[in-house]
Amino acid sequence: MSSVKIEEKVEKVKEEFRWIRKDLPRTDAWEKVTGEAKFTDDLQFGPKLLYAKLKRSPLAHGRILRIDVSRALKLPGVKAVVTGREFPYRLGLYLKDRNLYAVERVRFVGEPVAGVAAISEKIAEEAVELIEVEYEELPPIFDPVYGASPDAPLIHPDLGRYPHADFIHPLPGTNISNHFKVRKGKVEEGFRNSDYIIEGSYQVPHIQHCTLEPHVAVAEVDLRGNITLWTSSQSPYAQRNLLAQSLGIPQSKIRVVTPYLGGGFGSKAGVTIEACLIPLAMKVPGHPVKLRMTREEEFIGTFVRQALRAFVKMGVKKEGRIQALEVKYYWAGGAYTEYGVNIIRAAGYSSSGPYEIPHVKADSYCVYTNHPVGGPYRGFGMSEIHFAIESQMDEAAHRLGMDPVEFRLRNALKEGALTLTGNRMHPTGLSDCIRAVASAINMEEKEKGRDPLKPRGKGIAAMWKAPAMPPDAGSSVFIKFNEDGSVNILTSGMDIGQGFQTVLTQMAAEVLTIPPEKIKVPAPDTDRSPYEWQTVASRLTWSVGNALLRACQDVKDQIFSLLSRAWGVDKEDLYLEDGQVICFTNPALRVELKSVVINGVRMPDGRLEGGPIMGRGMFVPPDVTGVDPETGQGDKPVVHFTTGAQAVEVEVDVETGVVKVLRGAAAFDVGKAINPLLVKRQMEGGLVQGLSSALLEDLKFDPAGRALNPSFTDYKIATSLDAPSHIETVVVEVPEKDGPFGARGIGEHPMVPTAAAIANAVYDALGIRLRKLPLSPENVFKAMREKRG
Repeated sequence: MSSVKIEEKVEKVKEEFRWIRKDLPRTDAWEKVTGEAKFTDDLQFGPKLLYAKLKRSPLAHGRILRIDVSRALKLPGVKAVVTGREFPYRLGLYLKDRNLYAVERVRFVGEPVAGVAAISEKIAEEAVELIEVEYEELPPIFDPVYGASPDAPLIHPDLGRYPHADFIHPLPGTNISNHFKVRKGKVEEGFRNSDYIIEGSYQVPHIQHCTLEPHVAVAEVDLRGNITLWTSSQSPYAQRNLLAQSLGIPQSKIRVVTPYLGGGFGSKAGVTIEACLIPLAMKVPGHPVKLRMTREEEFIGTFVRQALRAFVKMGVKKEGRIQALEVKYYWAGGAYTEYGVNIIRAAGYSSSGPYEIPHVKADSYCVYTNHPVGGPYRGFGMSEIHFAIESQMDEAAHRLGMDPVEFRLRNALKEGALTLTGNRMHPTGLSDCIRAVASAINMEEKEKGRDPLKPRGKGIAAMWKAPAMPPDAGSSVFIKFNEDGSVNILTSGMDIGQGFQTVLTQMAAEVLTIPPEKIKVPAPDTDRSPYEWQTVASRLTWSVGNALLRACQDVKDQIFSLLSRAWGVDKEDLYLEDGQVICFTNPALRVELKSVVINGVRMPDGRLEGGPIMGRGMFVPPDVTGVDPETGQGDKPVVHFTTGAQAVEVEVDVETGVVKVLRGAAAFDVGKAINPLLVKRQMEGGLVQGLSSALLEDLKFDPAGRALNPSFTDYKIATSLDAPSHIETVVVEVPEKDGPFGARGIGEHPMVPTAAAIANAVYDALGIRLRKLPLSPENVFKAMREKRG
């Protein structure tokens, strides 16, 4: 190749991106705005459709002495009834402790003990009422600290026999289903070398996900025993695998189809209602069976966010360096912790917050309680522990008489610093994020001329979060061309509102030089779409993005190999531009993709070679290692961290205790923003959702374990009226070395620091440190009364 042609090739590579790093509108916007999008509940199944309802436990803890379903079976229109005795199987993603239906004992109010399939929902509801269940009540546990003590009765006496992942560490003979430890340095020596020791305890309640779309699933078993499941799910492949293992059937006998999804936030990860539905469908082959949660059932019958009691002890030098940190996290995991045990692990390896601390001792316990099942929620434990850590950071700064921003900057992790698990921190824009949000709300300036009955305050909080996933959590992508040169991207990743399909479309358009409007991302179907671990952990842009780039490269390699033989040119001299293959050394040689990808290429001897082009790509996180179970130390226990910060200004009405967030600022290091507008919208939405959990949300229970507010009448979430009038967003970009175009995830992170930032702002306004969420008017007013004596 001549030097001129080499220069032309270099200039091509240097061209500005055309489709990525652009504010393209969401690819699914039209369907969702017009109502054209079909969700699971919209699917039609004809006259054979049956409806399922569940008989639920009225007790938080008890033995099942007798179940009589005879009256329900006699009711006209009832086609099937199932109980746990007929399907005594366990399932679990990380710890197999959960029954499809209760077997021998119930462990929370609302646990399914039987299921009914009937020709109408009304008849199914009547049949459920006819099922008779006799119980022997057992003492319940609602406090995780008590539950972890040797005095507590056992909720799962068989814990020692439950299969589990090798990175989960249950303690048989206790209620502790996982104990994650970190031991870095010598924590007692660190405290001895400290000038100040600050201690605090914090509480975070159970809350619900409150997705707009409730859980819905339809299952059908054909006459050969093949199962098809249409479901509102974040995890089609994980569901298929878990159900197959539990029922003892091959994965190939189960097909999972996931239409549009109306929000997830973790509530639709793993298996929830599907485990109850499949046994009913197996009893009525040829009939689709539909199970749809009522809003009340959503609050008690699906995952809730685990509650937390945190104890934090921090040692600092008078110049502002943190010397030692000791934390104990007691997580109220609920009746089954098959998914929740991994939250404890994630909280363990992030338990110090994003700070360089030489001496750390952390213990994170997942404790069985007799509340609804604790599972993944946006942030995966990070919002909860950051409320404790960032409140403690603020208190330490005030004790030292130091600016809270400066205190954080002095201790913030920087590239090359040792994390608490002993690995080196990768390049990060954490300090830039802290400075950006502090500047955005003028942290150093106090408001002039305030209303004395409505004092104002400003608060800041930083955060970090890594994808919480096993080392083999892979992603894969197929690329299929159509006759007109358009492309279908086949993946089993789900768009749960985060804009995943749009980002994937932009990346494919960039690499294949095809306009985004010629690219589709069909709904996942495990019979047709390739493997994806789960849509969780804010990892899809990074993980599926990498798989997509490899699939695109596979496409290019196939096409360039064919044309290099057909044209007699070097494969390296070919490139794509505007959906055409062009030759650097002979620009007259060019061909449109659509004429190559379906029927192949005519060779000089007249033969047709190639046929349909289909790309494939797979990505599994590289170099991830485990940790020592006694010390939590490892070379690379996580792939990377996304870091960021938020700051808010609040106004507190001292007569009512109402906290109003006036303005907010958010900055996160996303590596590289594939779609900057979507990134900013995630920052705004996450801040408002974090505000909701900080000020309003609390799933309350009576002393018997019954939910007191399982409806939007009594359980409050933030609306547009609660949102700040102004949210400033700052996109910080320190590229991720193994991210697609340098990108890393941002889906969950904007919710993580919000509660702590608001609590710190309330302290700035009132001089009162609130250590229990939510910061409701009642709790704030009580704290003010206590301060006044």
